[in-house]
Amino acid sequence: MLTDKSIFRIEVLRQAANKISSGQGYQWGHMGACNCGHLAQEICSLSSADIHSAAMKRHGDWRDQLRDYCPGSGMAIDDIILYMEEAGFSIQDLINLERLEDSRVRRFMGRSDLRHNDPQDVKAYLNAWANMLEAEYLETVKIPQLNQYLQHA
Repeated sequence: MLTDKSIFRIEVLRQAANKISSGQGYQWGHMGACNCGHLAQEICSLSSADIHSAAMKRHGDWRDQLRDYCPGSGMAIDDIILYMEEAGFSIQDLINLERLEDSRVRRFMGRSDLRHNDPQDVKAYLNAWANMLEAEYLETVKIPQLNQYLQHA
């Protein structure tokens, strides 16, 4: 289901992909510079160090953090996750992003051989996800004048 957050989601996915593509600090083992970390940077306007520091106050990687997520905990990592949710990303979206596992995105890409810790594959996944969301969004856009023109053509 598309919401008014659709365009924002498309933009931040592309921004994260561009940042990774430009070689700006992709590091799989770093909570602020991995797949979810790059998206969090774009959504929350935080540095990779700030995200990593927030995540290190609790045990585990992004999957563990997402499983243990409690929006009212007062923990900084939970605030980051809450902000990502408010931007339109579900917990499952984020879990899938960390391992590039969303089957819809993979089908849209026409690829199943993605490596979750390869910056080129992450970039391709983020761009494909953005393109898929954009295609879905454009299917909902109605332009009355264009429809009238097409009916009379």
